[in-house]
Amino acid sequence: MTSAPKEYTAPVMAARTAVTLLIFVAIFTGLLSGAYLWTKPAIEASATEEKMKLVDEVLPRAEYDNALLEDTVALPATPELGLKDPTTLFRARKDGQPAALVFEAVAPDGYAGKIRLIIAIRANGEVGGIRVTQHKETPGLGDYVEIKKDKNKARPWITQFNSMSLAKVADKDWKVKKDGGQIDYHAGATVTPRAVSKAVLKAVQWAEANRDRLFAEGAAK
Repeated sequence: MTSAPKEYTAPVMAARTAVTLLIFVAIFTGLLSGAYLWTKPAIEASATEEKMKLVDEVLPRAEYDNALLEDTVALPATPELGLKDPTTLFRARKDGQPAALVFEAVAPDGYAGKIRLIIAIRANGEVGGIRVTQHKETPGLGDYVEIKKDKNKARPWITQFNSMSLAKVADKDWKVKKDGGQIDYHAGATVTPRAVSKAVLKAVQWAEANRDRLFAEGAAK
């Protein structure tokens, strides 16, 4: 005689379901952890490569010989640089001596909002290079501040800041020519270059005032 199928109570069924789900979650979590550990080196290498691409655009590698991405200073929110959130400053050194500071800055008053920059300031106070990393300026009008969109490939607008310093250029000249300064601009689009010029001057002044402290802070790696 065949026995009747065993019937489970609701609590037992709930417990069995919970155990089954727990097993599936454990397996899935294990697979995710394994995938993360497997891809982590590639992700970190890619992030490092992207950072170095930006740094290379503002500071040639020939100007320093340290592991720049490892020689850093954690910056808090810095109003002088237009930064409302913490960020990282990189220190370039040559033969153990200060060579340049590489950091972010923000021009808050672009035509269409914030314009994010990465700037290299040499230890002697000169601008090593500047690049616009993010903006929402009008295409074809104010976006020429971004080197990739500047039609003048021989001398992109943003490169005119290269080698400028407080020792060479008076504060009043860090303005577009329309405002009495020496910075060129495109007719009909002065708001964007005006905002960038103002942010660059503030960044140079900030670097000049804090250079010794920034290079001395913490142990160089």
